[in-house]
Amino acid sequence: MSSHDTLLIVDFGSQVTQLIARRLRELNVYCEIHPYQNVTDAVLAEIAPKAVIFSGGPDSVTRAGSPRPPAKVYELGVPILGICYGQQVMMQDLGGRVEGGKISGGGGTAEFGRAYVTPAGPLPLLDGWFSDGDEQVWMSHGDHVAALAPGFEVYGTSPNAPYAITADPARNFYAVQFHPEVHHTPRGAKLYENFVRMAGFAGDWTMAGYREQAIAAIRAQVGDKRVICGLSGGVDSSVAAILIHEAIGDQLTCVFVDHGLLRKNEAEEVVAMFRDNYNIPLIAADESELFLGELDGQSDPETKRKIIGRLFIDVFQKYAGEIEGAEFLAQGTLYPDVIESVSFSGGPSVTIKSHHNVGGLPEKMGLKLVEPLRELFKDEVRALGRELGLPQSFIGRHPFPGPGLAIRCPGEITRPKLEILREADAVFIDQIRKHGLYDEIWQAYAAILPVRTVGVMGDGRTYDYACALRAVTSVDGMTADYYPFSHDFLGETATRIINEVAGINRVTYDITSKPPGTIEWE
Repeated sequence: MSSHDTLLIVDFGSQVTQLIARRLRELNVYCEIHPYQNVTDAVLAEIAPKAVIFSGGPDSVTRAGSPRPPAKVYELGVPILGICYGQQVMMQDLGGRVEGGKISGGGGTAEFGRAYVTPAGPLPLLDGWFSDGDEQVWMSHGDHVAALAPGFEVYGTSPNAPYAITADPARNFYAVQFHPEVHHTPRGAKLYENFVRMAGFAGDWTMAGYREQAIAAIRAQVGDKRVICGLSGGVDSSVAAILIHEAIGDQLTCVFVDHGLLRKNEAEEVVAMFRDNYNIPLIAADESELFLGELDGQSDPETKRKIIGRLFIDVFQKYAGEIEGAEFLAQGTLYPDVIESVSFSGGPSVTIKSHHNVGGLPEKMGLKLVEPLRELFKDEVRALGRELGLPQSFIGRHPFPGPGLAIRCPGEITRPKLEILREADAVFIDQIRKHGLYDEIWQAYAAILPVRTVGVMGDGRTYDYACALRAVTSVDGMTADYYPFSHDFLGETATRIINEVAGINRVTYDITSKPPGTIEWE
């Protein structure tokens, strides 16, 4: 994306760093997240960022060896915005002082949760703020700034953060102790808008522009070779396939793998949907016995994901060998996949879970990767799909994970449990569609729980599985809230599942947000 001005986000390990990127992309600003240890002088020269943001992070700058950016970043002459740990890094690096909180062994006061910032002076970064009084923000810090670096002044305070907003306007250095990227800082997006305006970004990051650049990049990468694309029928792989087909035409062959972990009737529906809409060579491969055979009895979630990822590659290799000239494997990998699998790229964040399409590729697989969506978030992929003219039935489908029902079946995987799960899931989705709620919900599914419960049906005792229903609202999948179904809807749905699905006698509804939970159960 070298034709765009780039904003560099230096990641110090915050679990919400990706939300910073989302706020910037919403402003049509191209940004990249790089783990702090990868940001060398050479990388800075290569990226040539127009501005830099330091993320938050779990460490303490008072600790010897704590994460720091290269000194060169302060000499670039570009605006820098430090957030939470990023503010503390700036102060410590530039001559100020940070005091450790109780968590890191100091005597300072920590601050977690909602707080209110009071203005302490005018600043262009704060245009549009404080018009209605103090601003609500979200704090999450154990340490705090105890003395400002030379050149910095205070522009906002909170009861437990006397240096909540600081800046050195002469050098275009800005720092805040709170997290403007999260939902609980209601007008945080305005700070990012002001920051990129002050930095002079053109706001030219659009899906129309991305489409043109991605097509050119695919053609340059692939040349006259052939590509096979793993097609799941979800929006990610569908958009990737259509984009690649637009770039190289019949050099693309799609492979749809039925791994035995799909939803009810899904294999037939996906193949028909794709063949009816696009004239792209498509191989429909039933490999369910292979996958289910190796997954039989497996219960550890990471083991399941790794088995599925390995077998996917084996299957693609097999079919690639049947396609003369196939040298590339295309995947619908998204930016959140890369971020959540950050340990693969050496990032400092805690690894939440591995993704089947990131980082599990054997060195000698014989295929090179084409990942045209790797820079995009889910909502950007949907926008690109509309740009490409995909039917709404493609674009509007709820996300479905690559490992499929394997991660909606906590505990041991068995064929009977998968059949029960398919039926329960089908009833749940049918209910959502009947009530006109499908497009309001980001993702919905049923999970079969690894417990049996006693029930009464007719006049007899049952001892069957419990299932959990999960439905969330989200923008990009990085954060999510549960969907607030009415009790009438939940009662009606539970009755249908228990009456129509043999093997389930208890239904629960999962009301966990993300964080602290993830959208999938495993």
